[in-house]
Amino acid sequence: MAFGRFDPRKNGRREPQQRVGHRIRVPEVRVIDANGDMLGVMTTQDAIKRARDQGLDLVEINPKAVPPVCKILDYGRFKYEEKKKKRETKRKQSIVEIKEIKLRPKTDDHDLDFKMRAARRFIEGGNKVKFTVRFRGREITHPEKAREQLEWITQQCTDISTIETRPMMEARTMSMIIAPKTIVLQKLAETRAQAEKERKKLEEARRAAKAAGLGSGPGASSPGSDRGDHEDDFDDDLDDDEDDDEDEDEDELVEQALGR
Repeated sequence: MAFGRFDPRKNGRREPQQRVGHRIRVPEVRVIDANGDMLGVMTTQDAIKRARDQGLDLVEINPKAVPPVCKILDYGRFKYEEKKKKRETKRKQSIVEIKEIKLRPKTDDHDLDFKMRAARRFIEGGNKVKFTVRFRGREITHPEKAREQLEWITQQCTDISTIETRPMMEARTMSMIIAPKTIVLQKLAETRAQAEKERKKLEEARRAAKAAGLGSGPGASSPGSDRGDHEDDFDDDLDDDEDDDEDEDEDELVEQALGR
């Protein structure tokens, strides 16, 4: 039996690729200029030439229209803005994860205390915690030992958590899920809001320092001069590095506020 060639692209859905410049294969497109004005339908080659004369790119923004709609813009800056919007959306999202901590009926007191402190740390971070006690051999005949461990952990975390799923047997394991209390989530939201304010202050200070440095440097350009494409790409790289630094600063501010 003959097998076809393995193609990894068929296993998952690929994201649609945005076509730019000569990658736009249709003969005619409807063009919007950089100011948002409609230029009408023209040949693709004329649209590309018009974009190139302005030092910009022709980007397909609606391929399903007839003819497809394209816009003249700075593609590098466009991609940077899209990335920044996604990062802002992700930063504002509150994702609750379930962290799993595994135990054994013979787990000693020191290890149990260590796992309890790890559970508190997860809960203070706004996550749920699932405890799983796995039985081996004849340990299954003494489920009360595992129940005692879970009850002790519950008592140690009662000030910051509530029981979402009480201890229950599943085959040869006993599991329990605890979730953070509302007051913990409120405190975490306030901490993140404060960290966001600090991040914005740092961003404004960085940009002010950058503007001052560019304006006073010996190689500063005049206000009416145009920048080259390489300078735009270099600034985009700097902005990406600044965003990475901002994420690290925000994580540090959250951890400091939580007292870690």
